[in-house]
Formats: sequence, structure tokens, C-alpha cells
Amino acid sequence: MNIRKLMRQAQQMQETMQRDLANAEFTASVGGGMVEVRMNGEKEVLGVRIDPEVLDPEDQGMVQDLVQAAVNEAGRKVNEYVGQRLGGMTAGIPGLT
Repeated sequence: MNIRKLMRQAQQMQETMQRDLANAEFTASVGGGMVEVRMNGEKEVLGVRIDPEVLDPEDQGMVQDLVQAAVNEAGRKVNEYVGQRLGGMTAGIPGLT
């Protein structure tokens, strides 16, 4: 096993993954679509959409809970994507599978 080749492959995989994450976009919707969050693969929130029907001044807690749930769900989608990508990338490298 050539360690330099292995290190070069690892660096290329890391660079590819960083590009993929920066360009990937994930959407999570909760509350029957009342709140939607868009997030990139670096877990930066790109946008939030809240159905006007949810904006009840008497119940701010519900909106806060829905936004929190949507952000957490989008984060889970990013984690799942990363796990799948890493699994696919390391499939052919001896010692990493």
C-alpha cells in the first residue's frame, strides 16, 4: 500500500466532500407544511418559510417549536447525506471499509 497515494486520495475526497456540502441544499417541513427550513450542507440556514396561519400572537411558542423542529430535521438530513457520501467515497479504499 502506497501511503502517499492513500493520503492524496483522502485529500481529494475531503475537497470533493467540502464542495458537495457547500452546494447541497436540504429542505425540511414540519407541522403539515406550516414551517419549512432550507439549509445547505454546511448547516447554514438559507431560508425559512412560515405559513401566515401559524402566526398567532397568542401562541408564539408553537411557532418557535415548529421552527426549531424544522431546523433540527434539516440538520438530520445533512448528517444523513454526509454519512451516505462518506460511505460511498471510502468504499474502494483498503483499510477504510
